[in-house]
Amino acid sequence: MKKVIVIGCPGAGKSTFARKLSAKTGLPLHYLDMIWHLPDRKTLSREELVLQIEKIAAGEEWIIDGNYLHTMAIRLEHCDTVFFFDLPVEICLEGAESRVGKEREDMPWTEDELDDEFRQWIVDFPTQQLPVIRKLLSDYSQKLDIIEFRSREEADAFVEKI
Repeated sequence: MKKVIVIGCPGAGKSTFARKLSAKTGLPLHYLDMIWHLPDRKTLSREELVLQIEKIAAGEEWIIDGNYLHTMAIRLEHCDTVFFFDLPVEICLEGAESRVGKEREDMPWTEDELDDEFRQWIVDFPTQQLPVIRKLLSDYSQKLDIIEFRSREEADAFVEKI
C-alpha cells in the first residue's frame, strides 16, 4: 500500500479517513478539493487538474482523496489500493451538513451552507455516480486491492489495525 485513492460520496468520511491513514502510514496526502478549488471559489480547468493529478501519480507514495470521476481512471491506473466508501445517502447528507461552518484542511474555504445543488448531487450519487464508479472498480479489480467500507466504524477499525 504505497499509492492509495480514497473515493465515495461526499460526506461519507473520506477525508477524515485519509487523514488518519496518512498519519498512520506516513504517506503524503493530497486532497483533490484543495487542488481543484481555488481560495476565491473559482476552479482550475479540467486540463490543469489532470496535469496536477498526473504529477502526483508519478510519485512513489501518496494518498489521493476525492472522486472527480473524469480523472478516476488516471488514478486507478497508477494506484495499488482503493478505499471505497459506500455509505447510505442519509449518512452522507448528515456528514456534509455537519461540516458547514467549520474550517477544514481539505477545502480552501469554509462552507457557510450546504447549497441545494450540492445536496442534490449527494442525493443523486447512488444513481448517477455509483454505477460508473462500480464499473471502473470492476475493470481494475484484478490489478488493485479494493477495500469497501459500509460504515465509518469499519474505516476506523481498519486504520486501528495498521
